[in-house]
Amino acid sequence: MLASFIIPTHNRPSELLRTLAILGSLPLSPEEFEVIVVDNASTLPAICDPELTNGVRVRSQVMTKNIAAAARNHGALIANGQWLIMLDDDSSPIDTGFIAALKAAAPDVAAVAAEIFLPGPNMPNWRVATPEQLRSGPREAGGLPEVFIGCGVAIRREVFQSLGGYDQTFDYYAEEYDLSARMLAAGHRVVMDRRFCVLHRKVLGGRSMGRILGRLVRNNAWVMRRYAPAPLVRGAVIHTITRYAGIARKERALPGFVLGAAGLALSLPRQKRSPLPEALWDRFTGLAAARAALGRAHAQSPLGRVALVAPGKNAAEVARALHELNVQIIGEPDQADALVVATLSPGPMLDAMERLQAKLPDRRVITPWDVPAPTTGLVLAA
Repeated sequence: MLASFIIPTHNRPSELLRTLAILGSLPLSPEEFEVIVVDNASTLPAICDPELTNGVRVRSQVMTKNIAAAARNHGALIANGQWLIMLDDDSSPIDTGFIAALKAAAPDVAAVAAEIFLPGPNMPNWRVATPEQLRSGPREAGGLPEVFIGCGVAIRREVFQSLGGYDQTFDYYAEEYDLSARMLAAGHRVVMDRRFCVLHRKVLGGRSMGRILGRLVRNNAWVMRRYAPAPLVRGAVIHTITRYAGIARKERALPGFVLGAAGLALSLPRQKRSPLPEALWDRFTGLAAARAALGRAHAQSPLGRVALVAPGKNAAEVARALHELNVQIIGEPDQADALVVATLSPGPMLDAMERLQAKLPDRRVITPWDVPAPTTGLVLAA
């Protein structure tokens, strides 16, 4: 069997059933695919049919308590697929491009990350939007060149199980960073393949910005504590706390952030150190990808003076890669020879590139890592 879809859910039965209906509309072979729903102790669990309309089998597990993202571990234990396609109950593939992506993955690739889209503000209702329209919406934030996003990724089952799956102590948020770091440490790669396209409807039910910020600061600081090389760990933790404090102020979610920071103060010393070697840390942060992409761009045509635009996640690594090339960074985009998108998060990076190329067609716009162009000719969801 090629793949098992693993879908955790909690108290969102309508969204789960909508996702199952979308999967059922795809021309998937029952011999190659199955769906495993893991219900995280919902008050009223959704009643799922044993088969999708395309004949793909659906199996359900009901947990006695909500264990958040770690529910995926339980689904993986009974999965038969070579790949575990991780979805949320409000995310689903836009087409069947993921099949070619999985079959083409090199043996050392442990995870294939999807290009994840959100419903756009000017898009027709996503329920009636065409796949082309869905791919014109904004992209999900988060992730790095070798860090996937949990609502749209395929992971080799044997790798997932050998590494112990997700760390249950994370609850939700940044558990993907922790698992991605362990994949790199074990000698694997994480790649993004734009043939794998997912729509994340991102419903608001069950989302609390205060709780999200509390988990983000705690969990991301845990990751820094666990995997950053010794000379960098203190600065990485401080940067993480500062970054999420700023986001909490912007989102008016300071009480939740403060609770998360308090939990972090108590739990950080207990995090077991497994520092990555410098070369792997540079891959994990995206610095290695930025060095490679910007180095190629500079070799093809010297960059001269550049301006950093659309700054976001790990912008410091983008600037560092440019400094290593002795490229001058200036603060006036109008006077720059080239514009470099200053985020290593794939969604915001691609959004910024497309926006800048449309607005400034005559300017040289460079992304800090190379993402292959998407392909066409796919079988689309009905």
